[in-house]
Amino acid sequence: GIDSAAFMFSANPDEELKPLVKVASGGELSRIMLVLREAASKSGDGSVVIFDEADSGVGGAVAETVGKKIHALSRRTQVICITHLPQVAKFADSHLAVMKSVQGGRTKVVISALERDERVRELARMIGGINITQKTLDAAHEMLGG
Repeated sequence: GIDSAAFMFSANPDEELKPLVKVASGGELSRIMLVLREAASKSGDGSVVIFDEADSGVGGAVAETVGKKIHALSRRTQVICITHLPQVAKFADSHLAVMKSVQGGRTKVVISALERDERVRELARMIGGINITQKTLDAAHEMLGG
C-alpha cells in the first residue's frame, strides 16, 4: 500500500515534536540509534553495531550514561564505538587507538591495540590533552577500576 511513517522527535520536554530527519543533530541521531539497537539486540542476531561518536555534544554524567548503555548493548552483540570521551572509552573491553599523521603530503593512519598501561595513558590524554600529568594518570587509572 501507500503508507508512510515518520519518526517524531523533541530533544527537550518544552519543545513540540518535529520530524527527526529535520531536527536531530548527528549526536542525537547516534544516541537514538543506540536506544533502537539496544532494543533490537535482545534477539541476539549476531550483528555488529558501529557507533561513530554517539557521545557527540555531551559530556560528564550524560557521557557516562551513554557509555553504560553502549556497554550493556555490547553484552548482547558486538559493538565498535568511536569516541573522544574517557567517560565512554573506560567501558571498553578492548581499546584501539587511531593515530593520523601526514608524511610526504599523504595521510597515514595507524591503529594499535592497547594493553592496560597504554589504555591508562590514552585515557589520561583524553582527560588532560597533550600534557599528561600524574593527576591525569591517576584519574585514568581510577576510571579503569584501579
